[in-house]
Amino acid sequence: MAERKRIYQVDAFTSEPFKGNPAGICILEEDASTDWMQKIATEMNVSETAFIIPGTPVSQIRFFSPAEEVPLCGHATLAAAHVMFEKGYVPKEEEIVFSSKAGELRARSVKRWITMDFPAFPIRQIPVPKGVEKVIGVQPVEMYSSSYGWKLALINVENELRTMKPDFNAMMKSDLGHLIITAPSSETNFDFSLRCFVPSLGIYEDPVTGSANCILAPFWHMKTNRNDFIVQQVSKRTGVMKISLKENRVEISGQAKTIFRASLFV
Repeated sequence: MAERKRIYQVDAFTSEPFKGNPAGICILEEDASTDWMQKIATEMNVSETAFIIPGTPVSQIRFFSPAEEVPLCGHATLAAAHVMFEKGYVPKEEEIVFSSKAGELRARSVKRWITMDFPAFPIRQIPVPKGVEKVIGVQPVEMYSSSYGWKLALINVENELRTMKPDFNAMMKSDLGHLIITAPSSETNFDFSLRCFVPSLGIYEDPVTGSANCILAPFWHMKTNRNDFIVQQVSKRTGVMKISLKENRVEISGQAKTIFRASLFV
C-alpha cells in the first residue's frame, strides 16, 4: 500500500531530544474525518497530535488529545511550525498562518527560535475552594478562572510546585480537571515556573504547555506590571518558553527537535 500521509513526533519547547513536550504532527493532503484523526491521536498517545493541511496563505490545523479534540495547543502549534519550516512547506523568512478553532494563529522563525502569536485570555479571581489541598497536594494563596475551563492557582514557593502530588481521581470529580499552578521562580534565569494538569482530557500532567501562557502572561503582568518573561515548566521533562504580552495577544517563543518521521497506511 502506498504512503498516503506523513506523521512526525517533535519534542517542543526544548533544543534537546527527550525533553520538552512531545507532539504528533500529521501532514494531510486533504481533509480527514474527525473520527480518523481522533483514532490516530489515541494511537500516538502523546498529549496532543496536530493535523495540518498546508495552504497558501493559510494552513488549516486541528488538535486532538488522546481523548478528544481541543481548540488550542501551544506546543503542538510550535511543533507544527517547526516541521513546516524544517521540511520546506514554508520558507523560514515567511510567516506561517494557521486557521484553528481558537482563531488565527501565527508563527515565525527567529534565529533558532519559533515565535507564535496567540490570544490572551481574560482571568477573574475566584475563592480558593475548601479542601483543595487534599485534591491537588498544595494550598494555593489565590485562584482564578479563565477560558476553556482552565483554573489557575498561585502558590508562593517553587519547591512546593516541584514536589506536589495531585490526586488525579479527585481532580476529575471536581472542577479542577484543567489546572495550571504557578509560582515565582527560585532560579535567577527564570521569572516564574508552572506545572499543568489536564486529567479531564486524559493527560495527568502536560510536560510543557504553551497555551497556558495565554492565561499566565496577563496574570503575571497584573502581578508585576511587566510584559516580558522567561518561563520554566518544572515537569519531569522540563521546558523553557519566552513570552511577551502585546495588548490582547501573547507572543510565545520556543525551540523544537524532530525525533522521528513515519508513514501512515490507514
